[in-house]
Amino acid sequence: MDKLWAPWRINYISVKNRGKKCIFCYAKSGASRDYVIFKTRFSIVMLNIYPYNNGHLLVSPLRHIRDISQLRQEEAVDLFKCLNKAKALLQKVLHPDGYNIGINLTRAAGAGIAGHLHMHIVPRWSGDTNFMPVISNTKIISQSLGELAKALKNAHK
Repeated sequence: MDKLWAPWRINYISVKNRGKKCIFCYAKSGASRDYVIFKTRFSIVMLNIYPYNNGHLLVSPLRHIRDISQLRQEEAVDLFKCLNKAKALLQKVLHPDGYNIGINLTRAAGAGIAGHLHMHIVPRWSGDTNFMPVISNTKIISQSLGELAKALKNAHK
C-alpha cells in the first residue's frame, strides 16, 4: 500500500489543538477578517491557512453544527450557493483546470475541525504534482495567503 505523508498537518489535527476556539466561529465574529473572503447571512468562505494547494478555500455554515443532517433548508441552499460563488472567484483569479470539493464528516473521516461542518474547495492544475513533496517533503504554494485573499476579495466586489 502506498502512503501519502503530510506531516505538516499534525499541528492542525492534533489533540492539543482540539480545545482551541472553533476557527469558523472565530472568523464569523469578525475578529479575523484577513482570510475571510466573503460572508452571507448563513455562510462564510475563508482561505485555509494549511492549504493543500494555492487557493484552498473552506466554506462553512455560520451556525456551529457538526453534520449535514443538521442543516436547515435555507442554510443548505446558501452553503452551496457560496460554494459555487467561491469556485467562480477561484476560476476568475487563479484559472485552475479543475477542483477537488469535499466534506470530511468526523475526525475518523479526516476532519481537522470535526465540530463545525465545512466544505473544502481545492483548485487543481494539470501537472500540479511534482517531485518536491516526494523528495523533500515540501509542498510549493506559489502565492502568499495575504496576496491571494486580497485578489479574491477584489474579484468579489
